[in-house]
Amino acid sequence: MPRSPSAEPNAIRLPARSSARSWARRAAPGDRQFVIEAVAENRDIKADVLRTLDKAVEDPAAVLATNTSSIPVVDLAVATERPARVIGMHFFNPVPVQRLVELIPALVTSADSVRRARGLAAQLGKQVIQAPDRSGFVVNALLVPYLLGAVRMVESGSAQPDDIDRGMELGCAHPMGPLRLLDLIGLDTAQAVAESMYEEFKEPLYAPPALLRRMVAAGRLGRKSGRGFHTYDA
Repeated sequence: MPRSPSAEPNAIRLPARSSARSWARRAAPGDRQFVIEAVAENRDIKADVLRTLDKAVEDPAAVLATNTSSIPVVDLAVATERPARVIGMHFFNPVPVQRLVELIPALVTSADSVRRARGLAAQLGKQVIQAPDRSGFVVNALLVPYLLGAVRMVESGSAQPDDIDRGMELGCAHPMGPLRLLDLIGLDTAQAVAESMYEEFKEPLYAPPALLRRMVAAGRLGRKSGRGFHTYDA
C-alpha cells in the first residue's frame, strides 16, 4: 500500500514483552513501512528486537521506532543496518489517554524518518515534542528525580505514602501522587529508567534508592503485582 507524508497505513506496534523472533515469524512484518517496538525497558532486549526487525522488514526505507523511555536512541540505532531509519517515539501510559509523544531523533536519524514519525503521531491524535537524544529525554529528566525523592522520603521515615501522595494531589493539583504514579508505571520499569539515567550522568539524584531496589527484588512492582507503595485488588 502506498504511503503518504501524513499517514503510515502499514504501521504496526510490537506488543510489550513479546518475543521478537517468534513475533516476527507470526506477524510476517516484511511489507511494513513503520514498526514501533514496545518491549521491556532493557537495552539488550530492545537492541535484539530492532536487529530482528531490521532483518524481517524488507523495505530499507521502512522506519523502526523504539518506545524507550530512557535509553539513548543512538545506542539502539547502531544495532541495525539502517540507523538513519531508527527513531525514538516515547508514548506515555496509558497510551489511549495520554496525548503526548516525545520524538527523539538520534544523531544518525534522517530528516525523512523524523517527518514520517511526526506524521504518524499526528495521525494517532498525539501532540509531539522533540526531545534531545540523552537518557531520560525531556519528561523523565524532570519527572524521575521527583519520583525518587518521594521514595527517599518513605525510606527515611520522613512521611508515609498516603501523606506524600495526598500532599501532592491536594497541594499541587497533581492528578496522582508520586508513589501512586510509580505504582502505575511499575517499580521495575522505574528502576530501569533511573539506572539508565544514572549510568549516563552519574548524578546522585538519578540513582535508584535502596528501598526501590528491595521492593523490586521482592516482587512488589505496583499495580501489576497487586502491591507496591499501595495495595490494589487482584
